[in-house]
Amino acid sequence: MKEAAPMPLFDQVLPQFGWEIDSLKDPVIRQRDWMRDNTKSRSYPARLLRYWFVYHFMRTAAARRGAPLNVCEIGIDVGQMREYVRTASACHPEAAPQIARWHGVDIKLKRDGLAGQGYDELTEAGIDDVPGFIDPDTDIVILLHILEHLLEPEESMRSLSAALKPGALVLGGLPSLPHFLVGTREAKIRANPNSNGHVSAFSPRRMRELAATCGFELDFISGAFLARISGSWLEDQPWWLRFNLFFAQMFPGWPGETYWVLRKVG
Repeated sequence: MKEAAPMPLFDQVLPQFGWEIDSLKDPVIRQRDWMRDNTKSRSYPARLLRYWFVYHFMRTAAARRGAPLNVCEIGIDVGQMREYVRTASACHPEAAPQIARWHGVDIKLKRDGLAGQGYDELTEAGIDDVPGFIDPDTDIVILLHILEHLLEPEESMRSLSAALKPGALVLGGLPSLPHFLVGTREAKIRANPNSNGHVSAFSPRRMRELAATCGFELDFISGAFLARISGSWLEDQPWWLRFNLFFAQMFPGWPGETYWVLRKVG
């Protein structure tokens, strides 16, 4: 009998409005060295939304799967994503995603800063080395603010897709623009590199096209905010956070950041 195709991760509109926001307030995570000083004292800093989105993608995936997840995170830096999941899970243990194994990968490992973060394995490699390090039983791949650093992101995602089992999820986010600005922006940052290392530009449309051509279904895509006013008193207001999330879902092409879930098909 042919195995049923994996179901989409989300079957409701605006799932993020059912997600807790208390983990954004947790004082443990907001006092870390990698948090910017002007956001440490704020209750709902927009800069943490990148980890908040992926954490809740993982919670949903773990609940849907009904078993602990095998995770591979590519581009771990100093372990911010792993730390957010651990801290947020402590805030809400009843709904914490169960992790069987968390494999951390970075092109240049900062081993001193990663000690004690909870990685089961660390590999020094880039995304284009995927066939050499990824476990075929991986359930979740995290690519958080990685694709904008790649010269050939579609080619890299085809290689990643080929290494994943059907139903595996790729969770991530990146800076985004309206689609008509992507070509101009990409040409500019490649001709004049800056300190952030971005060499590719994205829009929600480009992510949809990437999914279609690289062997994925796009299960979720949304912007994150109308405006990121870091350090403002507005970041203490839950209504401001909810308004930003609503606006960004309604207008995902608005300049800012985009978060998404890709599901391997085939």
